[in-house]
Parts: sequence; C-alpha cells; structure tokens
Amino acid sequence: MKKVYYLSSCSTCQRILAEWKVDESFELQDIKTDKITPAQIDTMISMAGSAAALFSKRALKYRAMGLHERELSEKEMRQLILDEYTFLSRPVLIVDYAIFVGNANKTVAAAGIKLSGK
Repeated sequence: MKKVYYLSSCSTCQRILAEWKVDESFELQDIKTDKITPAQIDTMISMAGSAAALFSKRALKYRAMGLHERELSEKEMRQLILDEYTFLSRPVLIVDYAIFVGNANKTVAAAGIKLSGK
C-alpha cells in the first residue's frame, strides 16, 4: 500500500510529491476536500507512535486559538486534527508498514529511499 495524505493547495506538498515521483500506484487523499476519518487518524497515530508526531504546531490556527499557551493531550491533538486539517503535519506518506510525516529534509529523503527500494 502506498498512500499520501496531502494538501493540493500546498506548494511544498506538490514539490515533495514530484520528488517522490508519485504516480497512479499511490492512493492520494487531499485532506481539505476529503476529510481524515477517525479510523485513518487512529491508524496513523498507531504507526507514528503518538498524535504529537502528526500534529503541526506551525499551523496558523495553533497560535490564533491560543493552543501555544497550554499543554495539549494526545486526545486533544487527535481531535484537533480531525476537526481542522491544518493541524496535520504534511505530507504523510504510508508505504507498507512505514509512515513518514512532514516535510523535514531528513523525512523526505528517508521516504524517497524507501520508495526507491534501496
């Protein structure tokens, strides 16, 4: 299985998908138009080890909602991601039983290696 959760309006996501050579063998889910389901987020949390690993503190709404002023629980982070797509670090790539979250150079490179089969 090769699945990518991304935002079609995000130029960084588009650049990374091009770098990964995403083709028709991938299942793509634009999280803005096709919301993440509770089952999908639970699978991602299980694979990533925590909701915190998926949660983006760089989202504009993070500060706007005053979330930076308190400690969020795993349950709260999970619910925020479900309620508002902007809180998911993206892109999220799932390849077989591996998950790659976010756009850090190291993550993108590791995902590229996994996709190339090296």
